Amino acid sequence: MNTRFFAFVFAFAALAAPAGAAHAADSLSKAGDASEAQLQQSLQELTALREQISAEKLPLTRELGALEEKLTQLRRANDEALRALDTGALQSSTLSGETKLRDEELTYLGSLLDEYIRGFETKLSTGELPRYREPIELAKAANANNTLSSMEKFEHQLSAVKSSIDRVTDVIGGTRFPGQAVNVEGVLTQGKFAVLGPLAFFASTDGASVGVAMPQAGSMQPAVRPIDAAMSRGILGLINDGAGTAPLDPTRGSALKELVKKTSIVYLFKKGGPIMWPLLIVSILALATVIERVLFLFSEQRKRDDEAVQDLLAAVSEGDIDKAIKIGTGTGDYVARAMTYALQHREKSIANALMFANAKELKRFSRGLPILDTAITIAPLLGLLGTVSGMMNSFSLIGGDLSAPGAITGGIAEALIATAFGLVIAIVCLVPFNLLNSRIEETRHALEAASTQIELLVHPPQGPIQALAMAAAHGRG
Repeated sequence: MNTRFFAFVFAFAALAAPAGAAHAADSLSKAGDASEAQLQQSLQELTALREQISAEKLPLTRELGALEEKLTQLRRANDEALRALDTGALQSSTLSGETKLRDEELTYLGSLLDEYIRGFETKLSTGELPRYREPIELAKAANANNTLSSMEKFEHQLSAVKSSIDRVTDVIGGTRFPGQAVNVEGVLTQGKFAVLGPLAFFASTDGASVGVAMPQAGSMQPAVRPIDAAMSRGILGLINDGAGTAPLDPTRGSALKELVKKTSIVYLFKKGGPIMWPLLIVSILALATVIERVLFLFSEQRKRDDEAVQDLLAAVSEGDIDKAIKIGTGTGDYVARAMTYALQHREKSIANALMFANAKELKRFSRGLPILDTAITIAPLLGLLGTVSGMMNSFSLIGGDLSAPGAITGGIAEALIATAFGLVIAIVCLVPFNLLNSRIEETRHALEAASTQIELLVHPPQGPIQALAMAAAHGRG
């Protein structure tokens, strides 16, 4: 375009300038040709460049389309991955909740099994404990052992449950097994047990100790409590031969325990040692005193006559002393009796007579209190003395045979019997002792009130002027 412009300018200049026009025209013609040639070359180069761009643009377009398609696929995969992640998170939360619920169920089930096993342990008789000790101890330890898996814990607990089911079958049909128990002498002996329902029996190997197997305080070994001789023979045959007569107890052991309790007072008295005899004497004296005092108080209460007391006071206030003495003599009321005695000895000193009569009546009410006081004090001391001597004998076994720990612990438990009896005697005596003291206080108040009234009636107080004069005389003195 620039070449044409220059050619046009040169042509115009040639036309405008006539001089040298031929030469200018020739120059312009050459310049136009050169410009045209350059223009064509430029157009060819531009066409070639466009063809080259077109040729290079198609692969790039294809590559761009492929990349865009790949991007779309990646976005779709990303969306699917996000959806899968959300679904997984939801499922994970659901599974966590279910896992927590299952853990709580397992914990609750484990606690139920543990409670069942502990209850099963308490239902066992003392002779059965060695038979089932291993599964019970394993089950109890498994629940607290964090190193065991849940399956291992349940295996130990289910083993104990299976043992309890087997034990029910054995007990219903009756079972026998070897064991050891403490006889009535406190010696641990070998023998056999027989369990029938809630009842447990024991017989030593030599047949010397036969009876009911019962738990004893302070020892893991059962104690043998002998019962009726005929029943003992039946129990011995039942244990040795599997056939015999055993006491039937539809009360599930309550009647048999009551039978043992009824016969256990003599047994406890014998086991308390020689100190039990002084305690028995003290208890007899205290009981006799209490009975005598109760009868005395009942008799005095029946003899009370408030109307006679009022009539006596009225006769004294009227100045008729003989009538008052006659009224007091005809009644058994202790207040009237004390006032009558004072009126009979009024010539000497009414105050001293009242004091003597009151003291005499109070002495009647206080009779027997020193015995109760002594029993309350000495009974616990005697019991403590028996316990100390018994424990000395029990601990002396420690230096000898240590193969019978039941004898040692059983001896210690039996040594406490004396203290228990002494405390019971003191407690029982303390209640009537306090009641008698309170009744004596009531008697003292009644006598003092009556004495004051009778003294005022016999010797009325002086006038105020005489009283002031006497007080002034006493002041000068």
